[in-house]
Amino acid sequence: MYYVRHNKYKCLSLRENFGTADKRCFAPKDGMIKKGWPISAYPLTFSLRDGIMKNMENSRKNIVLIGMPASGKSTAGVLAAKTLGFGFIDTDLVIQTQEKKLLSEILQEKGIEEFIRIENRINASLWAERCVISTGGSVVYGEEAMEHLRSIGTIVYLKASYEEIARRLGNIILARGVVIKKGESLRDLYDERVPLYEKYADYTVDCETHGVEDTVRAICLLAKDLDA
Repeated sequence: MYYVRHNKYKCLSLRENFGTADKRCFAPKDGMIKKGWPISAYPLTFSLRDGIMKNMENSRKNIVLIGMPASGKSTAGVLAAKTLGFGFIDTDLVIQTQEKKLLSEILQEKGIEEFIRIENRINASLWAERCVISTGGSVVYGEEAMEHLRSIGTIVYLKASYEEIARRLGNIILARGVVIKKGESLRDLYDERVPLYEKYADYTVDCETHGVEDTVRAICLLAKDLDA
């Protein structure tokens, strides 16, 4: 588990053997994580939370999660929000509320292109402060939305391999309202979106083989390091 700050080429290794990390990596200075100790041994303390909150006060106020469907954005996002004392917004639910329809119904009735326009418009007008924002997997198709979200928050890409995403999704793609073109495979969709996630991400959290708890902890440690 790690996160990468793309603009400054830093990463925080949360692996048990993080001492083997290369020169671009650094370990937290507060002693919460030590070589050979599993990350679950280090609960988020009040002092860490205070540090997170202090750093966030002078930075962009929100954390925006992007990634493939089933990458864990909503699950990890709501838990991170509780830990940080932030609000939580699921933009898929915002879209459903404003359109008064399920995502799958919008896709079936209006088609993919119109859905993307709706998603782009709603996300481009979203306003929040001190929130963790979980976005739909197709948010990266909306340039205006992504520029707006970047202006109000720090973009965090929750990364998982194609094989892991396929395992998590199973056969519920249509029920979830996943934006996928007729004749397009999940592999095609994954290959199409990953470059866009990487383009817009300020940070990437690799959640391939780790549980929700580790993903939440990575997001919280990331928040602490913002503007460091």
